[in-house]
Amino acid sequence: MFDDLGAPLSVRDVPEPACPPDGVVLRVEATGLCRSDWHGWLGHDADIRPPHVPGHEFAGVIAEVGRDVRRWRVGDRVTAPFVCACGQCPTCRRGEQQVCERQQQPGFTHWGSFAELVVVDVADVNAVRLPDDLDFDTAAGLGCRFATAYRAVVHHARPGPGEWLAVHGCGGVGLSAIMIAVAGGARVVAVDPTPAARARATELGAEVVLEPDGCVRAIRELTGGGAVASVDAIGGPDTLANSVGGLARRGRHVQVGLLGGATTISARPIGQAIARELTLMGSHGMPARDYPAMLERVTSGELAPGRLVRRVIGLDEAAVELAALGAAAVDGVTVIHPDRPPGRREPNWAAGSA
Repeated sequence: MFDDLGAPLSVRDVPEPACPPDGVVLRVEATGLCRSDWHGWLGHDADIRPPHVPGHEFAGVIAEVGRDVRRWRVGDRVTAPFVCACGQCPTCRRGEQQVCERQQQPGFTHWGSFAELVVVDVADVNAVRLPDDLDFDTAAGLGCRFATAYRAVVHHARPGPGEWLAVHGCGGVGLSAIMIAVAGGARVVAVDPTPAARARATELGAEVVLEPDGCVRAIRELTGGGAVASVDAIGGPDTLANSVGGLARRGRHVQVGLLGGATTISARPIGQAIARELTLMGSHGMPARDYPAMLERVTSGELAPGRLVRRVIGLDEAAVELAALGAAAVDGVTVIHPDRPPGRREPNWAAGSA
């Protein structure tokens, strides 16, 4: 946890969270180390009030059930979207829980999953049952990075078989987007400044990998006029501009990565959007109701998010690595085991286990 924005993180004993009447307390088996947590630690999210415990993508076992909960029992294996919806507001009633008007976000609006226990609010709406054969390390990433990429690609970008999708940024979200797009038959060009991330993109099916410098011209030449869709999976004025600039006429740009501390962006992408009739849209996670279709593709083996897990660490290492995440080269997902002693292991991601 941290006592002030940007202050050093530490591991310490804190009181156990109270179980809300409509929620559950989850014993965390695995939780992801995500760039969004780094943004929150630096104060890029106005909801955070220190002292604070980060962590928003997790999987585990229900340890306590609120009195008003009907669907869940102690011992159930679950995950949850990072947006926990109220289920009652007009937006939720329209089925758009990922942008709930009264949403709660573990790790942002309240203490998160870099801990042994975490609260899931309105559990009958937000908790997602895990298949028995899905391991917790793989499931942890489904609450944010993989599910976010899934909705961004399948619902928003929508590249058809043989069509080009450009993915800008090959961290957890970007690599997930590549895997999902390739599974659907799309051709992918991936852009990232680091050789390791570009190599991982190739392993996961990207047909072409590029560095950011000069990528707009290269994408337009490669694809014969531009990609039909693109995803900014890392966030920033430059990646946004590159993503929009590399689109074909009437193409679709999907903004997933947070812009962080950026206060201004170039007007050029807007001018391009007008001239080429581009669609610019944001994508904010995925509601719990949409998880079963994704999980079916995971359990069938069509999608293998377990391949994205690169390392497993303990909370002691997470306190150091979260602070360094802004400058770290990312080529996969790091998973935290709250009860893990110091040290780490390399998971068998190459086997594609889910």
